[in-house]
Amino acid sequence: MEWNVIYEMIDPKLLIVVGFCWVLGYVLKQTPAVPDWLIVYLVTLAAVLLTVWMFGFGAESIIQGVLCGAFAVYGHQVIKQSKEREKQ
Repeated sequence: MEWNVIYEMIDPKLLIVVGFCWVLGYVLKQTPAVPDWLIVYLVTLAAVLLTVWMFGFGAESIIQGVLCGAFAVYGHQVIKQSKEREKQ
């Protein structure tokens, strides 16, 4: 699946949620008490809660929240892997 496919599924009003999730993931990564495996779940949970808060509770809000969280994590990994590949 390409980056653009997910991007087109996300409501444009929620790009601020994606940005917030990206920052939250970075902050959690810098926190020694938070294990790496937990970050993706916390970011996704935050995205779902923010989306439900913005649009109300419903299936579409939950799906949009999961997409926002996934997009933030995926975007971070694309950049991280690209940097690591450049080092090789």
